[in-house]
Amino acid sequence: MPSALVSAPRVTLISKPGCHLCQDAREIIARVTQECGESFEELNILERPDLMERYAEEIPVTLVDGRQHDFWRVNENRLRAALTQPKR
Repeated sequence: MPSALVSAPRVTLISKPGCHLCQDAREIIARVTQECGESFEELNILERPDLMERYAEEIPVTLVDGRQHDFWRVNENRLRAALTQPKR
């Protein structure tokens, strides 16, 4: 039986442990992705030197389809609108 194709998550949250803004972002992203039938992944900036170098002052950072979408705070309506658009 062939295996089902699994698409990559459309949303990536770059966060760090103990960050209250990251917790807020995680809750919004989880809610919106579930509503839109999408998934998200979370990356710990402390485990990724490349992300630390690029985003250290902007945590949490939200990427949609690999492009930076928000930082510090997630705008729920803006995220929902982005996820209703076709992938780029």
